[in-house]
Amino acid sequence: MKLTEISPAIALTSLDGRYHRQTAALVEHMSEPALNRERMRVEVEWMILLANGFDGNGNRPIVEGVEPLTEAEQAYLRAIPEDFGAEGIAEHADIESVTHHDVKAVEYYIDRRLETAADALGEGTQLPRLKTLVHFACTSEDINNLSIARCVKNAVEQVWLPAAQAVVDHLAAKADEYRDKALLSLTHGQPATPTTLGKELAVYAYRLGRQLKHVRAQEYLGKINGATGTFGAHLAACPDVDWMAVSREFVTGRMGLTWNPLTTQIESHDWQAELYGTISHTNRILHNLAVDVWMYISRGVFAQEPVKGATGSSTMPHKVNPIRFENAEANLELSCSLLDTLSATLVESRWQRDLTDSTTQRNIGSALGYSLLALDNLLGGLKSIHPNDIVIKRELDSNWEVLGEPIQTAMRACELRGLPGMDNPYEKVKELMRGHEISRDDVERFIDGLAFDEATTARLKALTPATYTGVASRLVDFDR
Repeated sequence: MKLTEISPAIALTSLDGRYHRQTAALVEHMSEPALNRERMRVEVEWMILLANGFDGNGNRPIVEGVEPLTEAEQAYLRAIPEDFGAEGIAEHADIESVTHHDVKAVEYYIDRRLETAADALGEGTQLPRLKTLVHFACTSEDINNLSIARCVKNAVEQVWLPAAQAVVDHLAAKADEYRDKALLSLTHGQPATPTTLGKELAVYAYRLGRQLKHVRAQEYLGKINGATGTFGAHLAACPDVDWMAVSREFVTGRMGLTWNPLTTQIESHDWQAELYGTISHTNRILHNLAVDVWMYISRGVFAQEPVKGATGSSTMPHKVNPIRFENAEANLELSCSLLDTLSATLVESRWQRDLTDSTTQRNIGSALGYSLLALDNLLGGLKSIHPNDIVIKRELDSNWEVLGEPIQTAMRACELRGLPGMDNPYEKVKELMRGHEISRDDVERFIDGLAFDEATTARLKALTPATYTGVASRLVDFDR
């Protein structure tokens, strides 16, 4: 049995196979049928605008010889993309097998619906004679750039952003919960000034939150201006029409995008490079989070909750592997690779047009899919861990040398005030603490051996590794 002969067809990639459940929401926006459905929306809305006009021209037809479409006719046209299902997908594929041109196949698909419009609307409808209005004065890229922009916009706003925001919200909630939970820091892998677990999670919530603001503010540009962006065919057919005003109205008012007035045959894709760069940056922050949490788990700071019935290792029954964080790492790397390639290549086109972007843009869904899969893994992983208080306390209690920083800094302040014996504070503290195991008694004896004023002595002796966290708990509030 050949796998290629099995029906329904076996998915080639893991996104549509093993991980379909986690990424299926993107199919609604980033699949080939979703793109064709959006192309149909663009085509029929362009017909409606040309036939019915807009406020700028007193709602008169833009193209002479066309009567304004009735409400029923407009509803019929708009139902074409809305009803585009399994049968329509197969029909479009049959048409494309002849045309070898996906956008032309969309045009012919709509033509067929116009030919049979009288069956639904009666013999009085003008739709059958309006086949020439389909794709009027358009090049394929007029349809494609708008369709892709709408597909990406909806995928990002309706699928990717909510998943990313869910991770940020979880981090923010846990940051608030653990704002006072002291944690030994490691800088360069060595014990360092304590922090709080909440503050460290808040750092990620804040970093990610900034990037999501950029994504939400992203412009999605579109154009509809003909074969080389000059409205040449438009003016040749209808010289008295203000086609730039029509184009602006269609892109902004009907398509919900930002109008790009200056293009070649293609919309220049700069907004795509901006968006994919921001999402790639977000991915890298998420990657940093996944690695940090993985290392916290390895260190014992976080404990994992085992899933009933799950296997951690095929040979070592005791293991609970941090698989979700490892999966997130790998998928974020794949997503970044695709997004970085898209950002770098889409902004270039040979003179007025080449088709390198056509096949490239068909990978946008995969780029978002790997990121979405990583977000799903990350959120699931974060929900399955909790602080291991025993390990956290043991680490703090075993590293009293981290109080060398506040002691030597207090010595500097006292030296500036003229107190005796405070010279060379860094060197004196280093001699005591570097390379030695230090206890609370050692710290207190050192403090007592210096001529601190009474208030400073009391303040320093009150410090422990667990209380030396500065304003870490207050900093959590900045993650919002």
